[in-house]
Amino acid sequence: MSDKRMSSSKKHSLKSMMLQVAKDLLDAEAIEKKEERKRYMEDHCPPLSYPSSKQELQELCKELHAKIEVVDEERYILEHKAIMIVNEVKDLNIKIVDLKGKFKKPPLKKVRMSADAMLQALLGSKHKVSMDLRANLKQVKKEVKEEDKELRDVGDWRKNIEDKAGMGGRKKMFESEA
Repeated sequence: MSDKRMSSSKKHSLKSMMLQVAKDLLDAEAIEKKEERKRYMEDHCPPLSYPSSKQELQELCKELHAKIEVVDEERYILEHKAIMIVNEVKDLNIKIVDLKGKFKKPPLKKVRMSADAMLQALLGSKHKVSMDLRANLKQVKKEVKEEDKELRDVGDWRKNIEDKAGMGGRKKMFESEA
Protein backbone atom coordinates (compact mmCIF):
# COMPACT_ATOMS: atom_id res chain seq x y z
CA MET A 1 0.00 0.00 0.00
CA SER A 2 1.26 3.41 -0.89
CA ASP A 3 0.49 6.17 1.58
CA LYS A 4 -0.90 9.13 -0.41
CA ARG A 5 -0.81 11.56 2.51
CA MET A 6 1.83 14.27 2.71
CA SER A 7 3.92 14.78 5.76
CA SER A 8 3.12 17.81 7.88
CA SER A 9 6.47 19.46 7.12
CA LYS A 10 5.82 19.17 3.38
CA LYS A 11 2.30 20.60 3.83
CA HIS A 12 3.72 23.48 5.85
CA SER A 13 6.38 24.26 3.25
CA LEU A 14 3.82 24.17 0.40
CA LYS A 15 1.50 26.45 2.33
CA SER A 16 4.28 28.94 3.04
CA MET A 17 5.31 28.90 -0.63
CA MET A 18 1.70 29.55 -1.73
CA LEU A 19 1.39 32.44 0.74
CA GLN A 20 4.66 33.94 -0.52
CA VAL A 21 3.48 33.74 -4.16
CA ALA A 22 0.14 35.33 -3.21
CA LYS A 23 1.94 38.14 -1.34
CA ASP A 24 4.17 38.81 -4.36
CA LEU A 25 1.12 38.95 -6.64
CA LEU A 26 -0.65 41.39 -4.31
CA ASP A 27 2.45 43.61 -4.14
CA ALA A 28 2.74 43.62 -7.94
CA GLU A 29 -0.95 44.49 -8.23
CA ALA A 30 -0.57 47.41 -5.80
CA ILE A 31 2.41 48.75 -7.77
CA GLU A 32 0.43 48.41 -11.03
CA LYS A 33 -2.47 50.40 -9.53
CA LYS A 34 -0.13 53.20 -8.45
CA GLU A 35 1.38 53.38 -11.94
CA GLU A 36 -2.08 53.38 -13.53
CA ARG A 37 -3.20 56.23 -11.26
CA LYS A 38 -0.05 58.19 -12.13
CA ARG A 39 -0.61 57.67 -15.89
CA TYR A 40 -4.26 58.73 -15.59
CA MET A 41 -3.35 61.93 -13.73
CA GLU A 42 -0.66 62.79 -16.32
CA ASP A 43 -3.12 62.24 -19.19
CA HIS A 44 -6.10 64.09 -17.71
CA CYS A 45 -4.52 66.80 -15.59
CA PRO A 46 -2.11 69.23 -17.23
CA PRO A 47 0.92 70.20 -15.18
CA LEU A 48 0.21 73.08 -12.84
CA SER A 49 1.81 76.32 -13.96
CA TYR A 50 1.77 79.15 -11.50
CA PRO A 51 0.78 82.42 -13.11
CA SER A 52 3.26 85.21 -12.71
CA SER A 53 0.82 88.12 -12.76
CA LYS A 54 -2.41 88.96 -11.01
CA GLN A 55 -4.32 88.97 -14.32
CA GLU A 56 -3.19 85.43 -15.21
CA LEU A 57 -4.09 84.24 -11.71
CA GLN A 58 -7.62 85.66 -12.06
CA GLU A 59 -8.07 83.98 -15.45
CA LEU A 60 -6.89 80.64 -14.00
CA CYS A 61 -9.40 81.00 -11.14
CA LYS A 62 -12.21 81.76 -13.62
CA GLU A 63 -11.31 78.65 -15.66
CA LEU A 64 -11.23 76.49 -12.55
CA HIS A 65 -14.59 77.87 -11.36
CA ALA A 66 -16.15 77.17 -14.77
CA LYS A 67 -14.87 73.57 -14.66
CA ILE A 68 -16.16 73.18 -11.08
CA GLU A 69 -19.61 74.46 -12.13
CA VAL A 70 -19.78 71.92 -15.00
CA VAL A 71 -18.75 69.06 -12.70
CA ASP A 72 -21.20 70.17 -9.99
CA GLU A 73 -24.02 70.35 -12.53
CA GLU A 74 -23.27 66.82 -13.77
CA ARG A 75 -23.07 65.57 -10.17
CA TYR A 76 -26.42 67.21 -9.34
CA ILE A 77 -28.09 65.63 -12.39
CA LEU A 78 -26.70 62.19 -11.55
CA GLU A 79 -27.76 62.49 -7.90
CA HIS A 80 -31.25 63.54 -8.97
CA LYS A 81 -31.52 60.55 -11.34
CA ALA A 82 -30.28 58.19 -8.63
CA ILE A 83 -32.83 59.53 -6.11
CA MET A 84 -35.64 59.19 -8.65
CA ILE A 85 -34.65 55.59 -9.42
CA VAL A 86 -34.46 54.72 -5.71
CA ASN A 87 -37.93 56.25 -5.15
CA GLU A 88 -39.32 54.34 -8.14
CA VAL A 89 -37.92 51.08 -6.77
CA LYS A 90 -39.51 51.81 -3.37
CA ASP A 91 -42.87 52.54 -5.04
CA LEU A 92 -42.70 49.32 -7.05
CA ASN A 93 -41.86 47.33 -3.91
CA ILE A 94 -44.88 48.86 -2.17
CA LYS A 95 -47.08 47.94 -5.15
CA ILE A 96 -45.77 44.37 -5.06
CA VAL A 97 -46.58 44.08 -1.37
CA ASP A 98 -50.06 45.54 -1.97
CA LEU A 99 -50.77 43.14 -4.83
CA LYS A 100 -49.59 40.17 -2.79
CA GLY A 101 -51.99 41.16 -0.03
CA LYS A 102 -54.98 41.78 -2.32
CA PHE A 103 -55.01 38.55 -4.23
CA LYS A 104 -55.03 35.53 -2.00
CA LYS A 105 -54.58 32.26 -3.77
CA PRO A 106 -57.76 30.23 -3.38
CA PRO A 107 -57.43 26.65 -2.24
CA LEU A 108 -57.65 24.47 -5.30
CA LYS A 109 -60.45 21.96 -5.39
CA LYS A 110 -60.17 18.47 -6.79
CA VAL A 111 -62.17 18.15 -9.96
CA ARG A 112 -63.31 14.79 -11.25
CA MET A 113 -62.77 14.76 -14.97
CA SER A 114 -62.99 11.95 -17.45
CA ALA A 115 -60.04 11.14 -19.67
CA ASP A 116 -61.93 12.46 -22.73
CA ALA A 117 -62.70 15.74 -21.00
CA MET A 118 -59.08 16.05 -19.85
CA LEU A 119 -57.74 15.47 -23.35
CA GLN A 120 -60.24 17.93 -24.77
CA ALA A 121 -59.16 20.53 -22.19
CA LEU A 122 -55.49 19.96 -22.98
CA LEU A 123 -55.74 19.73 -26.77
CA GLY A 124 -58.59 22.16 -27.27
CA SER A 125 -62.01 21.70 -28.79
CA LYS A 126 -60.59 21.32 -32.33
CA HIS A 127 -59.15 17.88 -31.63
CA LYS A 128 -61.71 15.17 -31.13
CA VAL A 129 -59.90 12.38 -29.34
CA SER A 130 -61.90 9.60 -27.84
CA MET A 131 -60.10 7.61 -25.24
CA ASP A 132 -62.24 4.72 -24.11
CA LEU A 133 -60.04 3.03 -21.56
CA ARG A 134 -62.49 0.19 -20.93
CA ALA A 135 -62.60 -0.92 -24.58
CA ASN A 136 -59.32 -2.84 -24.37
CA LEU A 137 -60.11 -4.65 -21.11
CA LYS A 138 -60.79 -8.37 -21.12
CA GLN A 139 -64.12 -9.75 -19.93
CA VAL A 140 -63.68 -12.00 -16.89
CA LYS A 141 -66.39 -14.28 -15.60
CA LYS A 142 -66.50 -14.38 -11.85
CA GLU A 143 -66.86 -17.81 -10.26
CA VAL A 144 -68.97 -17.80 -7.13
CA LYS A 145 -67.84 -20.20 -4.40
CA GLU A 146 -70.32 -22.00 -2.18
CA GLU A 147 -68.84 -20.48 0.99
CA ASP A 148 -69.38 -16.99 -0.38
CA LYS A 149 -73.00 -17.87 -1.16
CA GLU A 150 -73.56 -19.03 2.42
CA LEU A 151 -72.05 -15.88 3.81
CA ARG A 152 -74.24 -13.73 1.55
CA ASP A 153 -77.42 -15.71 2.21
CA VAL A 154 -77.40 -15.15 5.95
CA GLY A 155 -80.97 -13.98 5.91
CA ASP A 156 -82.35 -11.72 8.59
CA TRP A 157 -79.44 -10.39 10.61
CA ARG A 158 -81.56 -9.87 13.73
CA LYS A 159 -82.42 -13.56 13.87
CA ASN A 160 -78.75 -14.48 13.40
CA ILE A 161 -77.71 -12.25 16.33
CA GLU A 162 -80.43 -13.63 18.59
CA ASP A 163 -79.23 -17.17 17.88
CA LYS A 164 -75.68 -16.26 18.89
CA ALA A 165 -76.65 -14.23 21.99
CA GLY A 166 -75.70 -15.54 25.42
CA MET A 167 -73.61 -18.58 26.29
CA GLY A 168 -75.88 -20.90 24.37
CA GLY A 169 -75.22 -18.93 21.19
CA ARG A 170 -71.48 -19.14 21.66
CA LYS A 171 -71.77 -22.86 22.25
CA LYS A 172 -73.72 -23.22 18.98
CA MET A 173 -70.99 -21.27 17.12
CA PHE A 174 -68.29 -23.61 18.39
CA GLU A 175 -70.37 -26.68 17.62
CA SER A 176 -71.13 -25.50 14.08
CA GLU A 177 -67.44 -24.87 13.33
CA ALA A 178 -66.27 -28.22 14.64
